[in-house]
Amino acid sequence: MRNSTGRVGRNDPCPCGSGLKYKKCCLGKEAPEPMDIGKLYLDRYRIRLKKPEDVEGIRKAGQLVMETLRMVGPQIKPGIKTDFINTLVHDFTLDHGGIPAPLNYKGFPKSVCVSVNEVICHGIPGERMLEEGDIVNVDVTTILNGYYADANMTFFAGEPGPDARKVTSVARRSLDEGLSMVRPGNTIGDIGWAIQKYAEGEGCSVVREYTGHGVGLDFHEAPQVPHYGRRGHGVPLAPGMVFTVEPMINLGDKALYILSDNWTAVTRDGSLSAQFEQTILVTEEGCESLTPY
Repeated sequence: MRNSTGRVGRNDPCPCGSGLKYKKCCLGKEAPEPMDIGKLYLDRYRIRLKKPEDVEGIRKAGQLVMETLRMVGPQIKPGIKTDFINTLVHDFTLDHGGIPAPLNYKGFPKSVCVSVNEVICHGIPGERMLEEGDIVNVDVTTILNGYYADANMTFFAGEPGPDARKVTSVARRSLDEGLSMVRPGNTIGDIGWAIQKYAEGEGCSVVREYTGHGVGLDFHEAPQVPHYGRRGHGVPLAPGMVFTVEPMINLGDKALYILSDNWTAVTRDGSLSAQFEQTILVTEEGCESLTPY
């Protein structure tokens, strides 16, 4: 409220919203220094908000990730070994100036994760031969000029059956549901809530043990991004945050176990599992995928 001169009067309500009169509140006080959001998020959440030059570097890495996935997709067919996919990804990445981030990461022995049918994630490429109707997730993380980008897609080897089509469709739509919640003013919990609500409504389950994660300056950064949760809970989303959303959706129960290689996660009940992932930037208006498809 302002008087006829257009300025706040001494007896007007203070514009700060305290409910006090201006003379008893902010009159005579110096304007507060603008908040350093980057420092706040680093101190409070260990989240490194990305600067414009960082975003551009991650975007270029993301372009290479997507070129890699587009190259691999048509090669997936019955009769090839999963290690052939690893060779394709490894050579293509190096030929285009990148580095395959998974190779030797905490002991992982290959350049890409290839997860088939009941394998939820972190499948190690090897001698497994793809068969007609298999669903095959290829998870590519690339380092380019020091920046990381991460995305995955689930492909069909040959003609899939109805169960394979269903779990793959639900996983793809689950990603879209999660991304629809990414905008300033929402929270990490909103993303998981939307995914869980949709996937469970379709009769599928959401894996709990693995989450999305911050990415860009390192392979895995804060925050963790669960694919289940409560609306309004968790870290508030702010422009400059870069993280993955990568729901792992099972056709059956959500329970899993890890094979003796200490990497490969499979569904406990043997049901099919599918996944889609993108690297996402929170913008002032909403979000942008840095690995779009």
